[in-house]
Amino acid sequence: MCYAVIQVEIKNEGEDAFKPEIYGDLIIVERRISVSTSSTVLKDHQDLLSIDVENPCVIMSQDKSREFLHSGNDKDKFKFFFKATLLQQVNDLLVSIETRLGCANTLVEELEKSIEPILKELNELQVKIRNMEHVEEISQQVQKLKKKLAWSWVYDVDRQLHEQSTKIEKLKDRIPMCQARIDRQLDLLCGLPITSQTSVCIKLSKRIPQGRGKIEELRECLTKKKTQIASMMEKTTEVRRMKEDLQQRLSLATKERLELEEEHGRKTNKIQKMVNHVRRLEQQVHEVHEQDLKNTQAEESQIEEMLMGLQQELDTANLILSRLKEEESDVSASLSIKMDEMRKIVDEIEDYEKRHRENYLYICELRQHQTNKVTAFGGDRVIQLLRAIERHHQRFKRPPIGPIGSHLTLVNGDIWAIAVENAVGKLLNAFIVADHKDSLLLRGCAREANYNHLQIIIYDFSRPRLNIPNHMLPQTKHPTLISALHSDNPTVMNVLVDMGNAERQVLVRDYEVGKTIAFDQRIPNLKEVYTSDGYRMFSRGSVQTILPPNKKARTGRLCSSFDSQIKDLERDALNIQEHGLEVKRKKRDAEEELKDLQDKLHSIKRRRLSAERDLMTKKLRLQDVKNSHIAESNPTPASSVDELHHEISKIKAEIQEKEILLENFQLRMNEADTKANELKLSFENLCESAKGEIDAYEAAENELVVIEQELRSSETEKIHYDGVMNNKVLPDIKVAEAQYQELEHNRKESCRKASIICPETEIEVLGGCNSTPEQLSAQLNRLNQRLQSESQRYAEPIEDLRMMYDKKERRILRKQQTYEGFGEKLNACKKALDLRWSKFQRNATLLKRQLTWQFNSHLRKKGISGHIKVSYEEKTLSVEVKMPQDASNNIVRDTRGLSGGERSFSTLCFALALHEMTESPFRAMDEFDVFMDAVSRKISLDTLVDFALAQGSQWIFITPHDISLWLNKGRG
Repeated sequence: MCYAVIQVEIKNEGEDAFKPEIYGDLIIVERRISVSTSSTVLKDHQDLLSIDVENPCVIMSQDKSREFLHSGNDKDKFKFFFKATLLQQVNDLLVSIETRLGCANTLVEELEKSIEPILKELNELQVKIRNMEHVEEISQQVQKLKKKLAWSWVYDVDRQLHEQSTKIEKLKDRIPMCQARIDRQLDLLCGLPITSQTSVCIKLSKRIPQGRGKIEELRECLTKKKTQIASMMEKTTEVRRMKEDLQQRLSLATKERLELEEEHGRKTNKIQKMVNHVRRLEQQVHEVHEQDLKNTQAEESQIEEMLMGLQQELDTANLILSRLKEEESDVSASLSIKMDEMRKIVDEIEDYEKRHRENYLYICELRQHQTNKVTAFGGDRVIQLLRAIERHHQRFKRPPIGPIGSHLTLVNGDIWAIAVENAVGKLLNAFIVADHKDSLLLRGCAREANYNHLQIIIYDFSRPRLNIPNHMLPQTKHPTLISALHSDNPTVMNVLVDMGNAERQVLVRDYEVGKTIAFDQRIPNLKEVYTSDGYRMFSRGSVQTILPPNKKARTGRLCSSFDSQIKDLERDALNIQEHGLEVKRKKRDAEEELKDLQDKLHSIKRRRLSAERDLMTKKLRLQDVKNSHIAESNPTPASSVDELHHEISKIKAEIQEKEILLENFQLRMNEADTKANELKLSFENLCESAKGEIDAYEAAENELVVIEQELRSSETEKIHYDGVMNNKVLPDIKVAEAQYQELEHNRKESCRKASIICPETEIEVLGGCNSTPEQLSAQLNRLNQRLQSESQRYAEPIEDLRMMYDKKERRILRKQQTYEGFGEKLNACKKALDLRWSKFQRNATLLKRQLTWQFNSHLRKKGISGHIKVSYEEKTLSVEVKMPQDASNNIVRDTRGLSGGERSFSTLCFALALHEMTESPFRAMDEFDVFMDAVSRKISLDTLVDFALAQGSQWIFITPHDISLWLNKGRG
């Protein structure tokens, strides 16, 4: 793993020391720059010592230095001052707090307006309660008629039981004929002659477990193969990621090696230039001695012609270098655009591969659902759960019902499959139990089957199917969710009504009709509207909501057939694969274009470097000719020869130092070359190993297809034996007995319900029950209509209205108290914010005055006076300087009107004034003097060093220039 290490030594002394008992007098902060690095300790130091790395007065980068020294814009100077004094940070914080307070006040006002409809509803509820009290008198008359109707159903079921018993006796006479047909089918199945019923059953019982064992074995093998393929898929993805990582590291290492080679060439050229300079100086010394012999008019004209020729060559070299720089800039921009395109293509390829894998897994799931519908509602886990339930069935009070989706079918084909999935999709995987004890037992079976987070619903199995009155249903011609579903089990339908509100959810065919039903017609008892393509629409008060279908939901689990979905997914997978191949071809073409651009860029760089060297040679040659011409026209004193000898010796010493550095640089080049070769070898090895893993992945996938085919054939054999046992043995008898048992059950339920309503003796007291249930129902309907006509305006019970009134009254009181508390807190926050704004404005005014005082104090050291004008309204800062030698007493309002030294000194005084206004244990300035001439640099460094020594803080100067003069003076 590659990383870089940076060490910074910080003095830890004085009253502001950070944990000296732990870290001592010196703290060494070491930072490893890698993929993930923690900087908790460094942040603690920054917070303790108030170090703001974004403050230009703490750390001034090269870009900030250039912008600060050369900017004459008053707004830019104001930004520098505003940020350096931390006023910008405080201003932004106060503005954000003011914005949040405004939003909070608006929210509280909206909340207070939101409770006004509730107050209106309380008044309406009082009127409803008074009108509902006289309706209760009519309901008492209905109760007597209901008692008679309940016992009439019991007597009607007794009559049906007698008729069904007679029918069962007739059907039992068909048993011998049915038995003969079963024997013939078993003989065909087992390939044995019909000897006796016992022998056939024995042979059939031997074959069926064999088929079941084979199916279980193939399922286990299929599960293992799927796990193996998933593991291999993850390994393949990891190998590809490693391959891309190695390729990127190889490109970085190659780039580093090229940069080192270029740097080595530049240093070699610099040494060669210094050697040439020594030769020229020696030549100058030689020419000085021959000066008296070569001072004629003809030689002067010859030198002038030479100067003109050299100047023309220099201009030509400048034009060539400018053209090469423009070409390099254009090619670099094209290369950057092409690299961005390459990254987009790689992301697109990964997206297509991911979609192809998801389609393949979904096709496998649909094929499994096609073989066994139960797996659509929980996968293989639900099969394991059903087996666990079968093992523990004796411990359950009532056998659990589930998953709910396996007990449901669609009434009108598959048109509402998507709508049903979006409406009650979460309930389709759930199981229903009779009581809490059974739910705990079922939860244990789920843990045994590794089926976590199973949804379990507790419901009364003995409760008959709910009969919902028409006035409680949505009054619309469109079907409801409960009418689109069918189940033979009434408990399942009751759960959909009680837990899923299926009777209040309406299904429509398209989007526009759904909007009309949900929002425009205001249909009572309507909760939600679902379109055939899965859109969900509902309104709560004045808020209208439309939700798109859930893209992650598995649609069509209640469909009668999965063939069309499988064909569509296979077609989509083929299209995705074709698009992926096309994108890969684009990637190969883009890689070739990228390589061509890189080669072209390297060629232009080499030509540019050659042109720069040629231009520098011509400049030096022209300067030498000019110097020799000046030397020839003015006799050189003897002291100049000594100075040339001294300069020659000094340059030779520098050449020796740079040659030593060049040897160290050569060692770094060799290390970079070795690193690039190692990465290249690792990349090739990884490619070879990846090829073997991909081949193994394809072989495993083929084995999975073979196992699936064997599993389907084994399941076909199992279905054959199950069909023989379930469809050819006494179907009519079972149906008749089931009907008889159902009638008995209905009789018990009717009797139980009637007994709950009233005892049978009370019916005898009322005069008996001589009418049929239909007649009693008609009488009850007439009486209910009369009751409904009296109470049709208010469908809610009076107890609910009273409870609703009390609940709303308590809730509105709590909300009013809460909103008043919010208002008081916001007012307190507003007062605190106004106080902080006043303090901020006062501090800003004081800082403006302090800046002028500090600026003048530094200028007076050179006899200069000045003034700084800061305007917080216009966000400008202007510097005015008055020079002592200026007799006109004119004030310079733009530092660009000063000379170079005066502008540098005045700008430096402005920076030092800001430094005095900010506190920091150390300050850093990165190449701040690269844009100054030699004189300005000397004045600036002297001033900065004196300021740093006077302040007693640590200063870090990063500069490419020689600072040995200040080190020799004892200042470094």
